[in-house]
Amino acid sequence: MSFSDVPTVSVDRVPALGDDTVLLDVREDDEWQLGHAPGALHIPLADIPARIEEIDPDAEVYVVCRQGGRSLGAVRYLMQIGYEAFQVDGGMVSWQKHGLPLVGEGDEPAKIY
Repeated sequence: MSFSDVPTVSVDRVPALGDDTVLLDVREDDEWQLGHAPGALHIPLADIPARIEEIDPDAEVYVVCRQGGRSLGAVRYLMQIGYEAFQVDGGMVSWQKHGLPLVGEGDEPAKIY
């Protein structure tokens, strides 16, 4: 599977999250704590195989990382095991540039670095 074989959507095309749609954030814990999309599911890339049961197999899964490298690998893996998965183009950097909502875990305003 090449890069061009991975279904990709821009951040402004990610549908509303719900029972049939999951936004999976595969960044590391420190990145997540600084800022993430409200309602996203956080599973660091390396943990996905061990935590796969947390991802609804019937949902469309939109995968995001900081800029796109890690999400590409996650989408490839999820597609190989039968998930309908999409890479979010530009990752959380693009999410922030588009002015989409962010929440953080600390006292500072949420921000993607």
